[in-house]
Amino acid sequence: MDLPEFQNIRIFQKLGRADSKSVEACDQLLLILPEKHSAKDFRSVPQGLKMRELLRRTGSGSTPSFSTRLPNKKQTLVIGGTLANDADTFQQLTLGRELTAAATTQKAGSIGICVIGFEPVAAAKIYNNVLAAVLAAAFVLPSFKSKPAPAVAKSVRLIGVGERIDTSRTEAEAAGNNLARWLTTMPPNILDATRYAELAQNLAKGYGWDYKRFDTKQLTKLGAGAFLAVAQGNDNDSASIVRLRYRPTAKNKKADLSLVGKGIIFDTGGTNLKPFESMLDMHGDMQGSAVAIGSFLTITQLQLPIAVDCWLALTENRTGPNAYKSQDVVTAANGKTIQTVHTDAEGRMALADTLVLASRDKPALIFDYATLTGTCVSAITTRYSGVFTNRAALHPRLKRTGQNCGERVWPFPIGKEFMEVLESDTADFMQCSPKGAGDHIVAASFLSEFVENDTPWVHMDLSAGDNDGGLGHVGSKFTGFGVRYTMSVILDENLFKANN
Repeated sequence: MDLPEFQNIRIFQKLGRADSKSVEACDQLLLILPEKHSAKDFRSVPQGLKMRELLRRTGSGSTPSFSTRLPNKKQTLVIGGTLANDADTFQQLTLGRELTAAATTQKAGSIGICVIGFEPVAAAKIYNNVLAAVLAAAFVLPSFKSKPAPAVAKSVRLIGVGERIDTSRTEAEAAGNNLARWLTTMPPNILDATRYAELAQNLAKGYGWDYKRFDTKQLTKLGAGAFLAVAQGNDNDSASIVRLRYRPTAKNKKADLSLVGKGIIFDTGGTNLKPFESMLDMHGDMQGSAVAIGSFLTITQLQLPIAVDCWLALTENRTGPNAYKSQDVVTAANGKTIQTVHTDAEGRMALADTLVLASRDKPALIFDYATLTGTCVSAITTRYSGVFTNRAALHPRLKRTGQNCGERVWPFPIGKEFMEVLESDTADFMQCSPKGAGDHIVAASFLSEFVENDTPWVHMDLSAGDNDGGLGHVGSKFTGFGVRYTMSVILDENLFKANN
């Protein structure tokens, strides 16, 4: 399978005033200015007074606030939008997505970004957030139509920049997010479990990662009965748990951070078969693994000085004569026995053994991602994702991380009290509660039983993994939610070092 470049758009920066020459180099120009602006702000761009008059007519509440064409050789299309001075990151990212969508109805070329009227630090943040939206839109997701999808942009120009802006983090996050969305969009007959593992191996060769694949025979020896219960319904031996390792120096042995992802290639619901509407997009049930490897790629692109492991739990959840069923009892890799209740609660089964393996290496922090429960969507919609942790003191920091990076999360509790609904007469505990209430909390409490060595652990239930119309800076249904959040955890909150 050929891999695309996950961020190949060239970025130029033009220091100084946004003069006619620099603007004319752009086919489309995204102009961002404060809601409370002055005539002075508009004097810094060509035809500024004309734009001010257009904005006066439409008002700053609409998006875009105005559009016009400049009388230059390229007939540059200017799409203008406004931001409050206290606009948060999510609002900045959303404006970037909306302006980019309005601009990219035109032919592909060079998209310019110009931020005027803001203080330098605030302007630099806006430039990066709008750039994130352009890079997301410019990436071509998998398409199998007879005619290839048209390109959206060939280059991006940052116009009117006072001092050179560091865009390396934005570019690396774009690469990771694009990889996550590319994987999630792939049809399940093309990206099956075998090809997924091969793709991870090819990425490992290209980026210098260590690669190890635990096949079903090895997992049987390890006693990974929870994962294998899900995998036994497959009509082949494609299921596996893949481990990738990034070590910036030879001195790094134990992982500072371990990323774990649910990779259910296609989820039929198993013996408890899903109805049609619930099954339609179940090729996206592997996006937890896609976010894990996308975050892993971003860490590598930035050459961060931390040791990271990435674990991918890859299998399908199928029907068939060998598929697991309600009331089976299986033994996980840590020796705990599970009474199965509902075969569509397969994600927690696949993750359980993967968390055991990851935690046995005693990383400083485990972060897992999964499209795990419908109740999380019911609780917080598809605009937020849920987070759960065995370190309740982290709740304020986890929430703050989401606010700061624009991928918003809401913390939920876990604990032994929630395990009471999983009491079983035949095993250590049930897989899930037959009643289903608060399943996102119960599922996370279940997963915590498989984190060994009191390892600090955060679980993200990706309710915002797909949102019709996009979310934040991303315009596609599958959002790649989690890559940007993970980088904020590492670079802004430094959670894994806080737990050493």
